[in-house]
Amino acid sequence: MNEDVRASDTEREAVIERLQRALSQGRLNVAECDERIASAYVSTTRAELALLTRDLPGNLW
Repeated sequence: MNEDVRASDTEREAVIERLQRALSQGRLNVAECDERIASAYVSTTRAELALLTRDLPGNLW
């Protein structure tokens, strides 16, 4: 994957869903999840989105 590619709204939503699952699994606390979701909404590239989930199991792309 070329992480310099601009992120789409669909990709942002996929990251947000993943973060919400991580919250429900106890992998993130509410503050961490909220902060990452806010960052997802303003991320412009796939690389920025990937950073938000790098410490969670499984790869996004």
